[in-house]
Amino acid sequence: MKVEAKAVLTGTHFLDGDQACCEGALAAGANFAAGYPITPSTEIVERFASRIPTVGGLFLQMEDELASSIAILGAAWAGAKAFTVTSGPGFSLMMEHIGYAAMTETPCVFVDVQRGGPSTGLPTLPGQGDMMQARWGSHGDYEIIALCPNSPQECFDLMIDAFNLSEQYRTPVMFMMDECVGHMTEKVVIPAADDIKIFPRRYTSLPPGEYQPFRPGPDAIPEMVKAGEGYRIHVTGLTHDEQGYPAMDWRSQGKLVKRLVEKLRRNAGNIVRYEERNAEDAEVIVVAYGITSRVALRALQMAREEGIKAGLHRPIVVWPFPEQRIRELAERVKAFVVVEMNYGQMVYEVERCAAERARALLVPHGGGTVHEPEEILEAIREAAR
Repeated sequence: MKVEAKAVLTGTHFLDGDQACCEGALAAGANFAAGYPITPSTEIVERFASRIPTVGGLFLQMEDELASSIAILGAAWAGAKAFTVTSGPGFSLMMEHIGYAAMTETPCVFVDVQRGGPSTGLPTLPGQGDMMQARWGSHGDYEIIALCPNSPQECFDLMIDAFNLSEQYRTPVMFMMDECVGHMTEKVVIPAADDIKIFPRRYTSLPPGEYQPFRPGPDAIPEMVKAGEGYRIHVTGLTHDEQGYPAMDWRSQGKLVKRLVEKLRRNAGNIVRYEERNAEDAEVIVVAYGITSRVALRALQMAREEGIKAGLHRPIVVWPFPEQRIRELAERVKAFVVVEMNYGQMVYEVERCAAERARALLVPHGGGTVHEPEEILEAIREAAR
């Protein structure tokens, strides 16, 4: 699939993260979005609504988040590249359809611009309290992919990656921004359309009589068709066979759900991505993501000035979690300092992977603003003792 050049604002721009996220979606070939206004994510679809008529797509403002999340699934089965955007309260409402998307292997992207919670919380201020919800929010067994940008440039770049991963693995992908990243304005460089790599949808070449919508290929991932092209298909959230029809027994459940889980677990090494700073000689590793990772850089600088060998591990793909790398680091560092704008979520993954070989110290924050570097520095000092 090639992206239409007119959908790509080639060149250097000054955009906030929400605007850059929209441009990344357009550059990835997104041609449908459905959403319901909610701070601090609304600017993404406001921009999409103004841009998409120029490239032949559609935006629908729905009556609520439930309608938005199911609309993008229907659009995807009709051939669209689709996404929705929301924040914490709306993200909670979308969980049923995230599970449905996982069960029906529907490629799509859910953008969550996180704010302080719980409940209505702090609508215009940042938080990072939805990280575990992104992984475990819907019921049942399934795996998920989630990316976490820390700059407007990454909002653009990683949004393209989010769509590509959704198509490659036929799965919903979570895009976990935060209010600070969504509303900060920085330089964003957008390449020409021909320089943007797009993973095409897995459309079948089989005729209608031979095609089965959930028969896995050699890589355990089925091919798709567009509704209305002569294929008789059945798409259901019930446990189903390869034809798509309900199969209500434990053998079918085991066969289907195991494949849904394994298609991502087996490819975790190809999906996981992270950035590290000064990790080569570090005795203490700070783990941080999103806007918090940028605040942590100042604390690392201050620690180095005091002679403390501190480094940074920043998960870019947060689900699957970079557990193998954390295990490797745990073999040679004294401790991890996990900095989160919540009261403890990803720190539990670090503790699990470190498995008593290295301590994990949490530097929590309830949201509404960001950490002070001095808070992080004090934890680094404690970890280095």
